[in-house]
Amino acid sequence: MTAPKLQSDMAGWPPESTVFPVSRINLAVLPGEHPFHLSELEAARENWMKEIAANPALFDGRMIFQHRLSLADGVVKGEAYVTPFSTFLWWRKQRERGGFHVFAFAVAVSSDGAIIAIRMAPHTANPGQVYCAAGSMDENDIVDGHCDVEGNMRREVLEETGLDLNEAAAEPGYYATHANRSVTLFRVFRFPWTAEEMLRRIEAHMLVAEEDEIDGAIAIRSADPTAHRYNVAMLPILAWFFGEAE
Repeated sequence: MTAPKLQSDMAGWPPESTVFPVSRINLAVLPGEHPFHLSELEAARENWMKEIAANPALFDGRMIFQHRLSLADGVVKGEAYVTPFSTFLWWRKQRERGGFHVFAFAVAVSSDGAIIAIRMAPHTANPGQVYCAAGSMDENDIVDGHCDVEGNMRREVLEETGLDLNEAAAEPGYYATHANRSVTLFRVFRFPWTAEEMLRRIEAHMLVAEEDEIDGAIAIRSADPTAHRYNVAMLPILAWFFGEAE
């Protein structure tokens, strides 16, 4: 049986903004430069100058940016390159070609059933948006040439909120949803504390955190898409989670 060919589009995936189970994740990180980065070098550089003129706090770090992506028998398989953040910001303005953004959400749930999310600070690339504590995978998340998705979730949640996923009970299995060539991989982690207790812990962490990427934490108790200024990736997860809980 031949392995599934890596696709250049998402025609064979479930409909956008639906949640579906994922049996395995296999995201290889290749040496060299992303083809989109090489072909769009000058345009990405010009766009970056505009971005930092509007927001000087942005940092052109290096992140994992997918080149090819496929879904077959529940397996998400990809090939990626470590790429400048500036290239990703340029891609994000068009999205119809060149790559895919894959990122991971640890859906942190309190003992009284709320999803605990964060609100991004004004100086970040997603100012004011509300979503689960997360960050694009980078070189810290490469293990044996592949993306360590759970390692990325643990690191980002700890850095942004001070919460340790090792203190939560992980529900079995991953899920995914996608829209506009961005794929959200997520897993539910249930903490032993109430929402109020979790928010207090995050607020205490914000006072001493080296990074200041968030400016608040929020307890979400419904799928109402208008309750907060949600990142679009959150909406299908909220509909799925609170629909399942009813």
